[in-house]
Amino acid sequence: MAASPEEQKDATRKAMRLLEHMDRTEKGLRDKLRQSGFSPDAVDAALAYVQSYGYIDDSRYARTYIAYRMDSKSRQKIIQELIGKGVDKETAVAAWEEEAALNSPDERTLLVRTVEKKYAPGTELDEKEMRRLYGYLVRRGFQFSDISSVLEEMEIVTVHSNARSENPEG
Repeated sequence: MAASPEEQKDATRKAMRLLEHMDRTEKGLRDKLRQSGFSPDAVDAALAYVQSYGYIDDSRYARTYIAYRMDSKSRQKIIQELIGKGVDKETAVAAWEEEAALNSPDERTLLVRTVEKKYAPGTELDEKEMRRLYGYLVRRGFQFSDISSVLEEMEIVTVHSNARSENPEG
């Protein structure tokens, strides 16, 4: 059953109100309108309206999202988050490249800052703590090789628990 003109107007008004408070992806707005109980036809009509006026633009949304987060999160993490919000991967990657050209994020500096929040340079960790730190950093989208070199530079090392071995030669 097609949506009535009244339902389409209501859905469009709701879409406009939602966009007044914050920018949204097309998927995010579609989901919110569906949650509000509008029919698929009314949702499509409301989306067509806001898109025709440029009120919703996944590429712009992605660039803004990246600009506010590139100093605190890795490229990979941000792109994963955007994909989770319904931005297609190509749009997210293109937006990252545009923002990176303007702001040139330094992921290495970001990685150092992230490690420093947990450990001071020169810290000795047991194997379990080191595994936890690697896992934490990998989940934030940092590359294993970058993590290894930054930890080496910061002299954050693993202290083996069997250091009492009488024969260090093995």
